[in-house]
Amino acid sequence: MLFYLVCLSNWRTEMREHLEVFKLISESEQWTQLSSQLVICSLVTRIQTLKIREFSFHQVNANLLWPGTCIFAEWLIKHSTLLSGRRILELGSGTGALTIFLRKTYDLDITTSDYDDEDIERNIHCNHRANDVSVSPHIRHTWGDKFPIECPDWDLIIASDILLYVKQYANLVKTLVFLLQTWKPKAVGVEDLSPDSSGTTDGVPHARHHLDLNLGEEMLNDRRNNVTNVPLFLPKPCFLMSWRRRIPKDDEDQFFHGCRAAGLCVADYGARVYCIYPRHEVE
Repeated sequence: MLFYLVCLSNWRTEMREHLEVFKLISESEQWTQLSSQLVICSLVTRIQTLKIREFSFHQVNANLLWPGTCIFAEWLIKHSTLLSGRRILELGSGTGALTIFLRKTYDLDITTSDYDDEDIERNIHCNHRANDVSVSPHIRHTWGDKFPIECPDWDLIIASDILLYVKQYANLVKTLVFLLQTWKPKAVGVEDLSPDSSGTTDGVPHARHHLDLNLGEEMLNDRRNNVTNVPLFLPKPCFLMSWRRRIPKDDEDQFFHGCRAAGLCVADYGARVYCIYPRHEVE
């Protein structure tokens, strides 16, 4: 068996201090045509080693482990308190690597989701088992189609590098609007273990406690390259997205404009991480 060690990306010096990511590619029939091993090393906190299987092709690129997933994992390590007690849905799970990493590291409640395709689901389940993690619930969903769960109860949706196909932005926004605007707080008597403060109502932070999230659309457009402070608590519900791939700015803006036009707010947390949430939650 022949192995090659490949660095996934050129890491900045400061990032190497917190996270090192490498990819081990193996020529093996057992792991279909292509397999990989992801090694995530946080020199500050912990070391995780994940074995992630990839396959050679998929029509929506759900077959590969993208470098942006590793960068988002590093950001989440730095801001792990934002995940505490949250019920999480990952959109565009791909290989399932991010969910597996978060479950092994923080023992979180996460459901995976991706394009309505059996091969994707089987590969995600395969990668869970390869890393001795019980299989996460999975939802097959093509953006824009009717969501298979009528009453979603995930208060945090996450995703990494899912803005590749501009023609699908409207469908993605449609799915996000359903998930964010249909969500309801937990029923009375059900314990909520997520962080809270005196500035919340039914788990939703008041505008003054969620820093700079109620900026007007014009100000947000003018300050797209500036950073709002990462708050102590995320709104409930919200969509936390990391976007590392470079596409034309007009195409990228099309997604954010679509979110705002649909009644959602967008906050830029820096490092190309964005929080999207229903506008009425902070009014």
